[in-house]
Parts: sequence; structure tokens; C-alpha cells
Amino acid sequence: MTQQSLTAARPAHEHFQSVHHFLNRQMQLLDEGDAAGWAATFTEEGVFAQDTRPEGRKGRAMLAERMTHHVGVIRRRGLTRRHWLGMLTVDHGGDGTVRARYYAIVVDTPAGGEAALHLSTSCEDVLVPDGDSWLVSYRFIHHDNIDKGLGS
Repeated sequence: MTQQSLTAARPAHEHFQSVHHFLNRQMQLLDEGDAAGWAATFTEEGVFAQDTRPEGRKGRAMLAERMTHHVGVIRRRGLTRRHWLGMLTVDHGGDGTVRARYYAIVVDTPAGGEAALHLSTSCEDVLVPDGDSWLVSYRFIHHDNIDKGLGS
């Protein structure tokens, strides 16, 4: 089934469970330290951007390289990192893609220590079908601790 026909054939809410499963498995790969496996869940030219680095990183090879480095830093610091996802919404992108929005809480636990909140974020993904699953073509992470200029 083509990218266009997979998403057009079913309403966005029918993709919710498969997108939820995909995102959970993707974060488990990262938490397990499988940077290459995590990077393989992006399209070949997939982009990972953040409000702290809006230019982003592009391409599986670059994502795998940078995340391998990052996983190494976390391990050298003796931390176990976990991502917790919630508040997922899934909508059609209108171009055969699916757009997913969700919150991510990142918790670090030092060996023998107490868990501590590392980050609180909201995420926006553009996903493309890949057989019975998905690939990320674009991800943007909004860090909650970044001043959004909204005032009080």
C-alpha cells in the first residue's frame, strides 16, 4: 500500500494506536542505548530539531552518530535515562503524512540514587508510513524551560 493510500484509507484516529506503539518502541530503543536502532526509525533524510537547536540534525547517519555520542555521555555519568510520553494526538497532514503531538518527560536516575526530572517537553512529529509502522521525517522538540516570550 502506498504512503498516500495508507493514510487516506483510514481516519487519523485509527492510526492512534499504531503511532502510540511506534513512539513508545522508539523511546525504548533510545533508553536502551540503541542509538543506531533509534536513528533507523527516521527517514533517510529525517530531521531532529529543537528550540535549543532549531537548525536540527539531518539524516540517519548524523542522527546515529550524534545520539551514539550522547548515549555515551549519559552512560559515563552513570545515569539511566527514561522517556515517558503522553497526551498524544494524531492528525492527518493532508499530504499522506500523519502529524503526532505529545508531551515527553525525561527522567535521569543515577546508580544507587534517586530519579530526577531532566526535561519536560512537547514534541511535534511528521510521520510517514513504513509498511505496518512509521518513520519520522521531521521532529521538533519544544523545551518547557525555554522562555517563549509569552509574558505573565
